Amino acid sequence: MAEEPLTLNPADRRVEVETNTWLLGPDEEGRASLSVTEVVAAFHRTAAALRGRVRAMGHRGVATFYVWHDAQAGQLRCSTGSVPPDALPFGGLYAASDDLDAIVAEFLTDESPGFVLWSDLEDVENQTEQAETGPEIPLRVWVSDVGDEAGTRPGRR
Repeated sequence: MAEEPLTLNPADRRVEVETNTWLLGPDEEGRASLSVTEVVAAFHRTAAALRGRVRAMGHRGVATFYVWHDAQAGQLRCSTGSVPPDALPFGGLYAASDDLDAIVAEFLTDESPGFVLWSDLEDVENQTEQAETGPEIPLRVWVSDVGDEAGTRPGRR
């Protein structure tokens, strides 16, 4: 992923998403052969490589590499965009996280990737009740600053 095409164009976020979004969805055997430590280390290496590429591209401004588990698709996904962590292109509620281990572990231990178990389905009455009682748990998304000033700002990864 760190060597694949990369587009940073704040004027056209759709192109960024289409070009920069990658998914991992190994089969059951592939998942079993991976460890959280290996996958997390690979994402950290990817973020470091992207940081260098963003600088080499001459991009001026914010850029964020981010990773999430898409449970509905049974995939671990990642992308890079010219947006800060609080403006990622998700249509629903999400929370920026620094706990990549938990996100990767959730993906690797998903017992039914890409499927919703019958027991996990809720009827319409429960959904209406949930909407009235408050928002659901947000999607956790690991973020890493890969912009032109990455590593020089206090508190940034």
